[in-house]
Amino acid sequence: MPTARKMLGDRAETMAAARLSRSGMRILARNQRTSEVPGEIDLIALDGGDLVFVEVKAQRAGNLSGPERPVLAVGMRKQRKLRALAIAWLRDHDGFVPRHSSFRFDVIGVTIGHDGEAVDWEHVRHAF
Repeated sequence: MPTARKMLGDRAETMAAARLSRSGMRILARNQRTSEVPGEIDLIALDGGDLVFVEVKAQRAGNLSGPERPVLAVGMRKQRKLRALAIAWLRDHDGFVPRHSSFRFDVIGVTIGHDGEAVDWEHVRHAF
């Protein structure tokens, strides 16, 4: 049975994928794991010529623990992990990755109200 934290994260990822799609980005994959590096890439998208690896962070409105804003939860350790996951994913999908001219890492923070809807949204492009 999924935990409340997992369900919150899944809800935020679904919201993020829908919002990115509406903005013109093409979602290529969700919740991607690799053969080399443990962990997961939340979303992989194509934005024009950019291949984008997206980390989604969520928190409940009124939460007093953790960082002030969800995007601030992606520190140096998580950034290193995401870079390693992205490199491993590219190796795993060699030859099957859509044409792109560059890649980037974005972070999306979503604050979710008690009704399950987003009350705050922050998308940091080229976050690191």
